[in-house]
Amino acid sequence: MSLVHPDMHARLAPLSREHLPWFIAIGGFAVMYLPVYWIAANGIWQTDDNGHGPIILAVLLYLFWTKWREIVETPARPAPLLGWPLFAAGLLLYVFGRAFSMASVEFFSQLPVIAATLLLIKGRRALRVAWFPVLYLIFMVPLPNSLVDAITGPLKQWISDIVETLLYAAGYPIARTGVILQIGQYQLLVADACSGLHSMFSLTALGTLFMYMMDRKSRLHNAIMLASILPIAFVANIVRVIILVLVTYHLGDEAGQGFLHGTAGVVLMLVALGIFFALDSLLKLVLHEGPRHAART
Repeated sequence: MSLVHPDMHARLAPLSREHLPWFIAIGGFAVMYLPVYWIAANGIWQTDDNGHGPIILAVLLYLFWTKWREIVETPARPAPLLGWPLFAAGLLLYVFGRAFSMASVEFFSQLPVIAATLLLIKGRRALRVAWFPVLYLIFMVPLPNSLVDAITGPLKQWISDIVETLLYAAGYPIARTGVILQIGQYQLLVADACSGLHSMFSLTALGTLFMYMMDRKSRLHNAIMLASILPIAFVANIVRVIILVLVTYHLGDEAGQGFLHGTAGVVLMLVALGIFFALDSLLKLVLHEGPRHAART
């Protein structure tokens, strides 16, 4: 004898049929990517360069959660002509990344896989609803070593040159040989960590999230903010290196090393975020623009 009222059966049947594709999609995604997350949690996410990975994952879960009801309530108009090729491309990337242990490719494959899932279950409108979380997946992708090596070298050269020029103009006894700064009796190597590449990546993730949450209605405001992210990160990193050089010169090598390993990253991010928020407030004042809403939820 059934303890469920017949009317309840009638209501649950279409509900279960409606949500069945989502259960299958989420289950399939878990089977594919939970091992990827597990490997990352015990590997690259424990490094300084990719330690932001779990934070990005938490932000993504929150973003998709806030959009979940709107996605589910979107009328179902599947787009298989676009969805299946996109899903096949994502699956090929995933298989290639797993076969050759390429974390960058594995993580990037999430973007076409999730976009295709939305297209196949709900259609283009659902993808438009979730466009930001889908694109934000790019910040989970570890930067390939070849790209890091290609960008880090020039960045270190530029930073070394600018720091030498500024401090020499300020009257400090400083000289430079390549990426080695000589100030007084001390020599400081502008290492890969001082290039600012990963701080640029982190600030881009924070900056785009801030822009999305504030939802400024001025396209000019948004364009200026977006274009400013990398220059602000670069300037903030110059400030960090200058502070490191000055701490070493005035307080000694031990103090400089303590600053480098203790507070350098915090100083960099505080300076960068301070400049970024100040620019947003200035643009809001100059352009007489506010948010469409107080903040996205």
